[in-house]
Amino acid sequence: MVDSEEKEQMKLAAYLDGQKFLWCHVPNGGHRRKIVAASLKRQGVKSGVPDVLIFAPIQAAIELKRKSGGSVSANQRKWLSALNDAGWETCIARGADSAIDWLVEKIEKATNEKKGEENE
Repeated sequence: MVDSEEKEQMKLAAYLDGQKFLWCHVPNGGHRRKIVAASLKRQGVKSGVPDVLIFAPIQAAIELKRKSGGSVSANQRKWLSALNDAGWETCIARGADSAIDWLVEKIEKATNEKKGEENE
């Protein structure tokens, strides 16, 4: 059976691909053998990196959780805070629909701000 967070990730992925966003999923979760985890760490895998990184049409990071349950770790909060400080939009979303609604709002805001700058 597919985990509910995995289902939410697949739904969000379908939306992002359908909208032709430039994005990636960071598959940091899950259980791995210790030797694989150690190798990934040496390759640069970082604990707490948000699940979804969007590079265009806006720079955004989403930590996606299932609709109910699931907690945000201290490392995840640190990453979101650091990315926010670097000018990225950041979000902890409970389910794909919440993430999509948030994205639509952020993109609309960015579009309106750009139109306002062009009219000056």
